[in-house]
Amino acid sequence: MPKNDNMLAILWMLNSGVKMTAKQISEKLEINIRTVYRYIDALCASGVPIISDTGHNGGYSLLNHFIRAPLLFDIEEKKALLHAAAFAKEAGYPLSEALGNATSKLKMYSNQEQESILSRHLAGFEVIIRMGDPSVQPVLAELEQAIANEFSVEIDYRTSRDDQPKNRVIDPYGMVYWNNKWYTVAFCHLRNEIRSFRADRILQIKRTQIIFKRSEAFSAREFFMQYLIWWARTG
Repeated sequence: MPKNDNMLAILWMLNSGVKMTAKQISEKLEINIRTVYRYIDALCASGVPIISDTGHNGGYSLLNHFIRAPLLFDIEEKKALLHAAAFAKEAGYPLSEALGNATSKLKMYSNQEQESILSRHLAGFEVIIRMGDPSVQPVLAELEQAIANEFSVEIDYRTSRDDQPKNRVIDPYGMVYWNNKWYTVAFCHLRNEIRSFRADRILQIKRTQIIFKRSEAFSAREFFMQYLIWWARTG
């Protein structure tokens, strides 16, 4: 774990209100005890009010719970975030590695009582989603960047009716997860209209230098729902 993450972990452990020794911290974070001393010194030098008590019941603690809300999540908020992460992971969320790191930190920055509660709730909570081709994740990651930064992408796309993929440039406006599939709602330069594209049918994707501007009023969800209604009536 990077130095900054370890120092933040120490800060959150001490914020639980439980006095901890350097040995306990080193075992918890799986780092050398000398490293713990260096991190404690660095935190103190930065102004964190860490109290060091010597003797049989000694250890480190924070003065008057240095970190306060809204930086802290209560147990119900943590449980909700971890449950939501389980859904996202099973759905093939494109930033799954970052999501895993975030949930690990969320559990790490909990006191022992909270860790026990979270473990019990997570042990009885399972999400089963029919997973698609894992190769779609890089496509989703690229689409997410294109949507956020408003740049067009060039794709090779094959519909269920096509034997060969067609090359086209699209402006991705949003991503939608429906019926175990990921879609992007995008303006298609080839057809000169807004369409939806199934992510698993995008065989190649490449960034372009074209910048677009998405209307603030546009909703990918609303467009996709209208498309489903139209499809149900005409299909």
